[in-house]
Amino acid sequence: MKAIVVGAGIGGLTAALCLDRIGWQVEVLERAPALAEVGAGVQISPNGTRILEELGVMPALENQLFEPEAIELRAGESGRQIFSLRMKDYAQRRWGARFFQIHRADLQAALAATLAARQPGALVTGAQVSTYTTSPGGAGVRMADGSDRAGDLVVGADGLHSVLRRRMLGAERPRFTGNVAWRSLVPVDRLGRDAPGPTGCIWAGEGCHAVTTRVRAGRVVNFVGIVEQADWRHEGWAIPGKPGQALRDFRGFPPTIRRILEESGEIYRWALFDRAPLDRWTDGAVALLGDAAHPMLPSMAQGAVQAMEDAHVLARTLKRELAAGRTVPQACAGYFQARIARASRVQAMSARNLTLFHRRGRLARAATFGPAWLAGAAAPWILHRRQDWIYGAKPE
Repeated sequence: MKAIVVGAGIGGLTAALCLDRIGWQVEVLERAPALAEVGAGVQISPNGTRILEELGVMPALENQLFEPEAIELRAGESGRQIFSLRMKDYAQRRWGARFFQIHRADLQAALAATLAARQPGALVTGAQVSTYTTSPGGAGVRMADGSDRAGDLVVGADGLHSVLRRRMLGAERPRFTGNVAWRSLVPVDRLGRDAPGPTGCIWAGEGCHAVTTRVRAGRVVNFVGIVEQADWRHEGWAIPGKPGQALRDFRGFPPTIRRILEESGEIYRWALFDRAPLDRWTDGAVALLGDAAHPMLPSMAQGAVQAMEDAHVLARTLKRELAAGRTVPQACAGYFQARIARASRVQAMSARNLTLFHRRGRLARAATFGPAWLAGAAAPWILHRRQDWIYGAKPE
């Protein structure tokens, strides 16, 4: 059996490895001329780490990942800690796998190297897909140069502006959330005593919030800041911004945040759009995954991991259904049914968290963060338990 995977991001490469593991031939088509160092940090929770362990990718990540001591929430203006959840060592005991932070490019490179070792030549760069086709015997893609490639399955892992999703479901009309995101990377040694602690930290302000994590084995701070702003609506990962504007957006935040922005040589911004859950992710032997199927706001740090879960469930469903004598289109439909409720819940929670982090007014903030502070101080197990449904889930 052969699968054509469109897109060599985290979801597409994970899908290729999951399909390889069940004995499929894969061809990954990436429109970029090469896998470049784009994006910034991602957080991989235990539900994603388990998949990487199963695929044998973790050894290639050990020198680049960073395990945070805790995940914490702080008041954006004062820097006061609201709660702290232990992660290092504790995540392994509670959820069966580690929680770590890593640069997106390092994870992508490890996935690509693992695939190259198992199916040399499977990744094809500079390959732009213009549409897909279906047939009684499978599915294929048409390239921008007019050539065709055929297989038993086509996986659309081509991201937020998916060509395959547009072909399947038509043009979309995403809803602008009224928020703009900033991101940058700064070496820890340039921050001195203002460097954030070795955690994943959410700094919740009024109408804005920031997140600091560490990548490159802890040597680099990854910053993401989201601020409510209605008059700038450009969506993209690599739109250059100005540190001065970011500093104005986060004025009043602690020295740690201001120092990161002052030391940011390059900083990028993009508008955040919300998208409702789709009615379907499949068309015959064509299946969407990751951002092509369920793009979500970054407020739960689950975008990459949910794409990995998609890939894992798709492969497991194909193996089970084909062994039972069913077809690839039937397996694709089963994959959608297995994933839609969970992915939609994570989408909804991500949107809800964005609102919670931006609470305005003393009473509203006290009502939102007071119970979390009390639980963190008196019974942190309650906060850990709230993560069980996401971190403890086993996709199979």
